[in-house]
Amino acid sequence: MKIGLFFGSFNPIHNGHLIISTYVTNFVANKVWFVVSPQNPFKKNSELLNITDRILLVKSAIKNDNQLKVSDVELKLPIPSYTINTLGYLKKIYPKHDFFIIMGSDNFLSISKWKAPDLLLKDYKFIIYQRPGFLIDDKNFPNNIRIINAPLINISSTEIRELIKTKKSVRYIVPDAVIKLIEKNKFYSKDN
Repeated sequence: MKIGLFFGSFNPIHNGHLIISTYVTNFVANKVWFVVSPQNPFKKNSELLNITDRILLVKSAIKNDNQLKVSDVELKLPIPSYTINTLGYLKKIYPKHDFFIIMGSDNFLSISKWKAPDLLLKDYKFIIYQRPGFLIDDKNFPNNIRIINAPLINISSTEIRELIKTKKSVRYIVPDAVIKLIEKNKFYSKDN
């Protein structure tokens, strides 16, 4: 089975993530797993909601879509989470699956800063979605790297958290089920 692995903090998950994952399941992979990272080695975690709450938000966003799944695999691994370690672990557990790493062109252009970038690029498959300001051409890439032109929403989780803190609407940006959980638990608000 072809599985797209969408790594991220998902702090919180938003409709942009869901649009990309749906595009991937429509045109590239059978399923997409959201791999929720406990701690991204490149990001400060001062505004990072705890991982069990972020997993809950992802589950609520995708609960009615059997092509999408949340994965807590990185809870079983040392922190900070390194993609190369997670991929090795998943290959051992699911040797019959064909895994693809889903990432934006902005992250792909900085892959040299990741742990074991040469090994990642040699041994794994990538699905790269174009991000504005970070356009890349796939003419010179090997077969394990595929560039897609998925529809994008130019919004970030950081902007969403700021909207929530200032009591502005995130309707149509974040799934309704996620908004309900955020409001119920006062996630990202000044009161929490």
